[in-house]
Amino acid sequence: MSNLISKIVSLVPEIEKPKVKLSLTEKLKWTLLVLVLYYILSMIPLYGLHPQQVQRFEALAVLLAASFGSLLSLGIGPIVTGSIFLQLLVGADIIKVDLKTREGRKKFQEYQTLFTIFFIIFENSIYVLSGALMPATPTLFNKLLLIFQLILGGFILMLLDEVSSKWGIGSGISLFIVAGVAREIFVSALSPISAGGVSIGVIPRMISAVFGYVPDAPDVIAFGIVSICATILIFFASTYLQSVRVEIPLSFGRVGGFSIKWPLNLLYTSNIPVILTASLIASLEVWGVMLYHAGFPILGSYEVINVDGVMREVPKSGLVKYLNTPSIMEMVTAPQLDHLISILVYGSLMLIGAIIFSYLWVEIGGQDPETVADQILASGLLIPGFRSAKPVLVGVLRKYIYPLAIMGGLAVGLLATAADILGALSRGTGILLSVMILYSFYQQIIRYHVEELHPSLRKFLKG
Repeated sequence: MSNLISKIVSLVPEIEKPKVKLSLTEKLKWTLLVLVLYYILSMIPLYGLHPQQVQRFEALAVLLAASFGSLLSLGIGPIVTGSIFLQLLVGADIIKVDLKTREGRKKFQEYQTLFTIFFIIFENSIYVLSGALMPATPTLFNKLLLIFQLILGGFILMLLDEVSSKWGIGSGISLFIVAGVAREIFVSALSPISAGGVSIGVIPRMISAVFGYVPDAPDVIAFGIVSICATILIFFASTYLQSVRVEIPLSFGRVGGFSIKWPLNLLYTSNIPVILTASLIASLEVWGVMLYHAGFPILGSYEVINVDGVMREVPKSGLVKYLNTPSIMEMVTAPQLDHLISILVYGSLMLIGAIIFSYLWVEIGGQDPETVADQILASGLLIPGFRSAKPVLVGVLRKYIYPLAIMGGLAVGLLATAADILGALSRGTGILLSVMILYSFYQQIIRYHVEELHPSLRKFLKG
């Protein structure tokens, strides 16, 4: 079975790693190239799509880095879904992979590629065949043409993710999420384009309200102020969480008098848990749309409504109805019982998902106590007052790492839920993710810069 998977994966085009170490400038150039190509793909419309196609899952599209009606109509959804399934199977020990060995990590990457390819083909095909994405002429050829375009876009996005990971800075998935959120914030804040006679952008709409050009001017101004303040608050809160850490004092075993502190951040697993959880919730709505149009409304039903002159399909009942939290303005102006249910359902999914994925990522992502202990011992460090034996060091690290992973997952889950309720300029979870991703990018850039200035520190930084 393992050999069969290796043979299948070997047939898939792969981006080779650079044979020489790239400079920071070269990495930035590759990252920028990937970003530009992503924006280009998101603007290429699907050929043969019905001109009156109804917009769907608008609120969650930003979390999938999706652009409805383009080659990236499902965005990173299939890629992340494959990753989620693989992590759950590995975590449940259904798929047995030893991630502490080089061979085990190689097998994990092969499984990752296989799962990604399967979900790119499967989700995009079902999305069209279920009727969620309709061709202009409903013939089998036109449906297959739409499926081919969507699968092609998914494969290109998968390869761009590889390019970013191997040639650029950070994960391509993270980069695409930031790109989608940045575009959403820019449009939501500054766009002067009107929909139904009202500007899309919050700031132009507030200016129009000040001069009395729009109805309900006081409400428009209040909503704009709350949105802008919520966005700023989320940025500051996310940045603060990034700086909270526990520092373990270490000393050099062979050099007396010299000591350093090994940092363990509160957000120990960084943005991975909230990316996977938010993408899982977004994928549930995508699957809800597909199942509903296929005649199996297991996750809920939908209805088409007119929003500012644009026809949109929105959840009407079932689980999918409660996957979007109401904004604070909606709860104040028109409170409903459904609002409380939405907060409880969405909040529970976000909190439980973030905790579970944070714990799993400690084991899968090479951040478990055993791996960290190996890094510390390889650097010639030890905890003052303790023997340099690995079991002792693992025991100390275990007291910190797992509680931090759980508390970090809980913290980002709570902040993501609160952010969505506050009604920021983009989806609150998206802004939270963007801040965490940009902070991670900043740390990596600083690390690469330090390595270029002081090559001798490279081995220590890798540890």
